[in-house]
Amino acid sequence: MAATTSGVPPCPPNMLAAADRILNNFQEGFLWPMLVVEFLVAVAGNGLALYRFSTQQQRPWHPAVVFSAQLAVSDLLYALTLPPLAAYLYPPKHWRYGEVTCRLERFLFVCNLLGSVIFITCISINRYLGIVHPFFSRSHLQPKHAWAISAAGWALAALLAAPTLSFSHLTTPHQEGNCTVDRPGACIKCLGTAGDNRLKAYRVYSLVLVTLGCVLPLLLTLVAYSALGRSVLRSHGLTAAEKMQVAALVASGVVLYASSYVPYYVTQVLNLSARQRWIARCPAFADVAQAEAALDLRSYVGHQVTRSLVPLATCIHPLLYMAVAPSPGCCHLHCLGCREGRALENTASSGQALPLTVIAT
Repeated sequence: MAATTSGVPPCPPNMLAAADRILNNFQEGFLWPMLVVEFLVAVAGNGLALYRFSTQQQRPWHPAVVFSAQLAVSDLLYALTLPPLAAYLYPPKHWRYGEVTCRLERFLFVCNLLGSVIFITCISINRYLGIVHPFFSRSHLQPKHAWAISAAGWALAALLAAPTLSFSHLTTPHQEGNCTVDRPGACIKCLGTAGDNRLKAYRVYSLVLVTLGCVLPLLLTLVAYSALGRSVLRSHGLTAAEKMQVAALVASGVVLYASSYVPYYVTQVLNLSARQRWIARCPAFADVAQAEAALDLRSYVGHQVTRSLVPLATCIHPLLYMAVAPSPGCCHLHCLGCREGRALENTASSGQALPLTVIAT
């Protein structure tokens, strides 16, 4: 393995092998079974959601349905990257599909993860516009605009994920023979991050993903939901039960985001920092025991746990589609709202939110 920085000796292979053995045990015993279960649930849920959209929603699709369908497609494609990852982590941890497939799998994994975040943000903003500014939403946000925004969202996700095609690669086995549980050094690894000599550049890339793929979408979602919540609470046309319904809808979206995507990105950066520190200290370790004791298992295990929470979110998203997308009768409700004419226009111009029975969240 190459040195991490110029003039610094490389980490001895025996110490690298000892560290890999400890870290791989957690992935091989915990992560792959969860990925299999989450794959089955996510494919079933998102597949049914797309079937519902294609068979029960009137054409052209309402913008909320467009964004929800894009989220379902992104989650479904993300779920399809889980079986090869689970097979890779199944003991012994060994990549059998070649380097091109390794790079492509990592790219699709990151791209569809970013796509999910982007379309959740689009749904949140669309939800805010539909309830707080319904007349603006119906006049200026047409299905063609939603499709154009969706195309831009996919392009942004692909652009942000493109560097993974460069960072991801296969490692060369440092032990001859067949890959077995007892001979992990003979196994081929598919690195989804970067080699030790490119960790610094990959950490910068990870910080960019945290900013553009997590923090910024989260802030936009929180701003939209905060404004939506204020308008709903100030509305005189909603009952207490309807306000509680909106509060539950908003809380579910925020909690799902905060409990899955945010921890994943945060622990990824912390784990990379811990890995950098260990690699920098590795040449000075006296023996394997000291190298094993220096491993930061808390950051590593924390990141592996959050990796299992992200696919779990794709299983939960279909449960929220009914709350996000209009029902087949929404157009009728909008027409009822149009018949109320001047009264509703006065309500909108006064800054109050329209009743949920008219808007259809």
